[in-house]
This record gives sequence, C-alpha cells and structure tokens, in this order.
Amino acid sequence: MKLVLTWLCNAAAIAVAAGIFAGISIGESGQDWWEKAGTLLVIAAVFTVINLTVGRLLKLLSIPFIVLTLGLLLLVLNALLLRFTAWVTDALPVEFNIDGFWVAVGGSIVISLVNMVLRIFVDAD
Repeated sequence: MKLVLTWLCNAAAIAVAAGIFAGISIGESGQDWWEKAGTLLVIAAVFTVINLTVGRLLKLLSIPFIVLTLGLLLLVLNALLLRFTAWVTDALPVEFNIDGFWVAVGGSIVISLVNMVLRIFVDAD
C-alpha cells in the first residue's frame, strides 16, 4: 500500500512541476486529459522505481559528499534522477521531456516540496 501511495504522490508532484515549468512536458500536445493522466501514471511509476533503486544507492554512496556540500549535492542528484527518468521513458510509448539541467533542478525542488506536503497528509492516518 505504501508503494502505491508513493507512486500517486510522485504523480501529483510531477504534474505540479510540469504545470510550473514550461520546460517539463508530459504527453503530446494533441492528447486529451485521460491520455495525459495515463502517461503521467507511467512516468510516475518509472520515477518511483528509479528513486527507490538507483536513487537510494546513489545517495548512500555519496553521503560524504552530501555532508561536505551541506546537502546541495542532493539537488544535483535529484535533478539527475529526474533527467534519467526522462531518458528511460524515451524507450516507452510515453512522452516526457525536460529541457535542460536547470529546469530539472527546479522540477526536482518542486517535486520534493510537493511530496513533503503530501506525505504529511498521507502519513496522518
């Protein structure tokens, strides 16, 4: 159940980030709402799996550098994981584009903040 909640929280956070940043696009321009929602759920599933596997491993291995940079390396790692998600979804029949590294940094900040707020409400059970 926790994995499903993480997946749905990530989907909402990615949707908010795509709404804020014009450089993050989900789906094709001609898609209707339902098709974009399905695309968003696929992207969120890939993002969740990447964060739970590659993300945790990278963060564990880079703990000394995270401490040395006072946590700023986490912004870079999260942006790289978001770009990696866009790269992985290129092999799938979904459209997810991120235009540049700084858009990925901003998107990862928004995704982290939205996830933090949603976790407060989800974990309040």
